[in-house]
Amino acid sequence: METVTAQRRSRGLVIASTAFVGIWLVIAAFPFLWTLWGSFKVEGDFFSKADWRYALTGVRTTVETGGPFTLNGYEGAWVREEFWRAALNTFIVVFFTVLISLTLGTLGGYALARSGFRYAFWLLMLALIFRAMPHITLVSGYLLPFFEWNLWGHLPTAIVVLVAINQPFTLWMLHSFFLNIPKDLDESAMVDGCTRFEAFRRVIVPVMWPGVITTGLFSFLLAYNDFTVTALLLSQENQTMVPKIAGFLGSTFEAGNVMFAVAAVVSATAPLFVLVLVFQRQIVSGLTAGAVKG
Repeated sequence: METVTAQRRSRGLVIASTAFVGIWLVIAAFPFLWTLWGSFKVEGDFFSKADWRYALTGVRTTVETGGPFTLNGYEGAWVREEFWRAALNTFIVVFFTVLISLTLGTLGGYALARSGFRYAFWLLMLALIFRAMPHITLVSGYLLPFFEWNLWGHLPTAIVVLVAINQPFTLWMLHSFFLNIPKDLDESAMVDGCTRFEAFRRVIVPVMWPGVITTGLFSFLLAYNDFTVTALLLSQENQTMVPKIAGFLGSTFEAGNVMFAVAAVVSATAPLFVLVLVFQRQIVSGLTAGAVKG
């Protein structure tokens, strides 16, 4: 009887937890799915004040375009407003931000993790304080020299600031991963004839590769989703995707095209889903590796 009762409780717990996760996924995914659906409609349907069901049936979309679905939003954003330029600028900024941040963070994190001096702790604390500062504070400090040196508006300026903002995080995260790797690996490699750097490159980095992937993903998200730095430091021609999307919405003095923004939001969000799906195993391995003492 006790076994049957335990099985029933276990089955009930599985059903309840599955239902909870399913409901949570529906709630979490609904905004993106609704935006994806609405990106193929016209503004009169997706933002209809007369009847919200117009967004489902596409009444006005059919009247204006001849069908319940249209690609006008994507065509207007990518072709007419040249959203592809913003996508290319975003790729350049993100690529170099992640590359520089991971390179410096990996070398610095390894050095601090293997250092026996107390200054390593205070350097990490200083980095943490720097990371906690609002982004607008850091950006305002860079504005004057960038203007004086005629560097404002160019992609390298945004990359420099994003690396400065992101570096303390990568340093802390990679430092914690290196602490979980036994020092015996370094010493064994050096006994076999490797230099310190060869031991780091050939032995340590392959072991903590999931941690590098996880840290790189967070660095990617910081640079990819940034608005403050890119909006203030980049010119109109060098805008990245997030400020460009905001520009589609217009302002109190200027009318925008909200359907261009909806299509651009879907275009900018889709790569994030693909990225997480591709690297999901490395992400999980990296997150769990940071919590296990080697």
